Amino acid sequence: MQETSPWLCILPFPTLVSLSSPQSAAIHGFRETEKSRWSEASRAILQRVQAAAFGPGQTLLSSVHVLDLEPRGYIKPHVDSIKFCGTTIAGLSLLSPSVMRLVHTQEPGEWLELLLEPCSLYILRDSARYDFSHEILRDEESFFGKLRVPRGRRISVICRSLPEGLGPEEPGQPPPAC
Repeated sequence: MQETSPWLCILPFPTLVSLSSPQSAAIHGFRETEKSRWSEASRAILQRVQAAAFGPGQTLLSSVHVLDLEPRGYIKPHVDSIKFCGTTIAGLSLLSPSVMRLVHTQEPGEWLELLLEPCSLYILRDSARYDFSHEILRDEESFFGKLRVPRGRRISVICRSLPEGLGPEEPGQPPPAC
């Protein structure tokens, strides 16, 4: 938190959402940044995330996506674009608990909800990544079963694999790192 707060605190929560990318249209009440320089302690945590989530042959995007969701913010159902990340997305949830819902894109009756506690790690890989939409529920909808999960400010620190077919040596592509 000490490393993400200085970057995020200077960014206001926008009142209008940019519609320049599908990801931005899916997220409401947020601010975000990409970060590639971390303290030694934070690098150690990110290396643990990397070891848990990514295979030895996977190349990672060099920058880490930091998403700050205000208490009223939410993420609408979406599947992350294959332009921005490969087969695996790993997110470290900070601050507030939240409920993530996954719904199969072809079989909407096939769904599940995950309770993301602070300091928990979620990993979307392969079928979970491509075949299911994911969303973070609005505060008023934030229930895990019958348990009310009050939402506060939520920060996600997200590592992503490089999109398929792209190598780290190609122009404009980041080097492999988390």
